Amino acid sequence: MRTTRIKRTAGLLVVGLIIAGLIWFAWPRPIPVDLATVARGPMEVTVDDEAKTRVRHVYTVSAPVAGKVLRNPREVGDQVTADETVVAVMQPMRPSFLDVRSREELQAALAAAEAAETLADHEVHRIQASLDYYRSELRRVEKLKVGETISAKVLDAAKFSVETNEAALGSAKAQLEVRRNERASIAARLTDPSDTNPPDDSSCCIQIRSPVTGRVLKVIQESENVVQPGTPLIDIGDPLDLEVVADLLSTDAVQIKEGSSVRIDGWGGPPIQGRVARIDPAGFLKVSALGIEEQRVRTRIDFADPPEAWSTLGHDYRVIVHVTVWNGDNVLTIPVGALFRAGEDWVVFAVRDGRARTTPVKIDHRNGRMAEITSGLGEGDRVILHPSDRIKDGVAIEERPS
Repeated sequence: MRTTRIKRTAGLLVVGLIIAGLIWFAWPRPIPVDLATVARGPMEVTVDDEAKTRVRHVYTVSAPVAGKVLRNPREVGDQVTADETVVAVMQPMRPSFLDVRSREELQAALAAAEAAETLADHEVHRIQASLDYYRSELRRVEKLKVGETISAKVLDAAKFSVETNEAALGSAKAQLEVRRNERASIAARLTDPSDTNPPDDSSCCIQIRSPVTGRVLKVIQESENVVQPGTPLIDIGDPLDLEVVADLLSTDAVQIKEGSSVRIDGWGGPPIQGRVARIDPAGFLKVSALGIEEQRVRTRIDFADPPEAWSTLGHDYRVIVHVTVWNGDNVLTIPVGALFRAGEDWVVFAVRDGRARTTPVKIDHRNGRMAEITSGLGEGDRVILHPSDRIKDGVAIEERPS
């Protein structure tokens, strides 16, 4: 009898423990969450984007004539002085090879030029002989005029003949010179490239000197090559005359103004202060890395800090710019991770007596980390960060240990 009572008591105890365990496991526990405190402090709204540095005035030296540019004597980073440092040397270009038809055409043209030169030379001799004759006639007429044997009209006619032939002789000599030059031009075009050697004297070549004092930024034409007029050879600029160029989205560019402060970082050094110098009035289409067409606006930024703060930067360096659109010194803020949408309203889960309470709020300015609260919360209130789908209105919560 006693044994039966003991077994029954033990069984009831086991059942009670099982029921208590089930109740303990089923009893709702506070959900661990991350909390943030609503506080006042400084806040700013910025437009953030990648940008690059650029020498403000880059001078591209180009080939002034067609010819062979020699291997460039300069390297990137070399110091150059205006009107003194030679940055490129060009030699006269050898004539090109002629095909069979072009050569035969030029040979025929050369033969015609030689014949025309011979004809002009004979014409000079003919007019010279005529001029000699009329000069001798003029001398005889002048002698007869002294004795008043002939009239003045005969003397004038003799003078006219001499002057006319002198003019004809000058014209014939000029025509002969033209024919000689035509023949020389055609003969030069027939020159075989293998018969011409570039002169060794550097005085025959074109030495192109630097237009400004600065440093070589880029050697475009490094090796020897035959170039045409206007071919870029080398870029020169002053590395201390830097600016930052950012291609901002047009929707961001309309929010900023000239003179806005800029924080420049992401270049491997401490943040640098700058100012918006110019916003281009026209945008352009740019395709992003994801293949999305974006309308961009070029924005130029000047450094506000002294050169010592950014002297290690160079031409075409990558930086990150943060252009200030709005700022405040005493703003009630919460992290944007606490906000979520409920219809058209912004809502947060505020903590009230250890439970989550759905609280509508109104926000004004917002950046990537913080949002300005205008109503719905007060300083010192605590809100849940990144609430999961387990968080409901009235559910018990507890702060997750940091």
